[in-house]
Amino acid sequence: MSKRILIIDDDERLCAMLDQYLSRGGYAVTCRHTAAAGLDEQRRSSPDAIILDLMLPDASGLDVCIRLRETSNVPIIMLTARGEATDRVVGLELGADDYLPKPFDPRELLARLRTILRRGAGAVNPTLRFGRLEIDREARDVRIDGDSRSLTGFQFDILVALAERAGRVVSRNQLLDAVAGRPAGAFDRTIDVHISNIRAAIEDDPRQPKRIVTMRGAGYLFTRIQDDGASI
Repeated sequence: MSKRILIIDDDERLCAMLDQYLSRGGYAVTCRHTAAAGLDEQRRSSPDAIILDLMLPDASGLDVCIRLRETSNVPIIMLTARGEATDRVVGLELGADDYLPKPFDPRELLARLRTILRRGAGAVNPTLRFGRLEIDREARDVRIDGDSRSLTGFQFDILVALAERAGRVVSRNQLLDAVAGRPAGAFDRTIDVHISNIRAAIEDDPRQPKRIVTMRGAGYLFTRIQDDGASI
């Protein structure tokens, strides 16, 4: 069955172009041109991913992102004509999985869409265990002491990429290459936002992280922690 993509953007020409392009890529595309219509469609059809414009006629895309995250972990790619780093960081902090400034090459959007829709598969044991922390790559679920923790799709991919390299320092560029298949470029700092949100979900004290440690000037280190809190 084709993955269902919901585009929420008031630019009807862009929507028509993306509808045609993504449909050729095997996706079932629905377009809505206002925040209200987009939220209604999301509730009605539960799409597999959402492409969301930052500037909508009846609300900010950031407000839509907040509303979506109240009830859903659906992957979200934000589109905007505004490319300032502040906009990227705010969007990611509010739960967007990726960010693409206009104008963009539709091939890049397709590549990013495929990335956030990717599901963990093929491992002999789909679950990674580190003391109280369990990461189920097949179900895309993160649990602490059996309780699920909420992460966006992109944040889950980052956590898996780090956990699969436990005990090794991973640079920002290497991390983005691993989860998105593209060089970090101008997006290297936004990885810090995702790491902060992951820490808030899995660390006992996000201000003094023990599982995901920042190695200044080098990247991040996922440590193996025993049940008594000792690192190994």
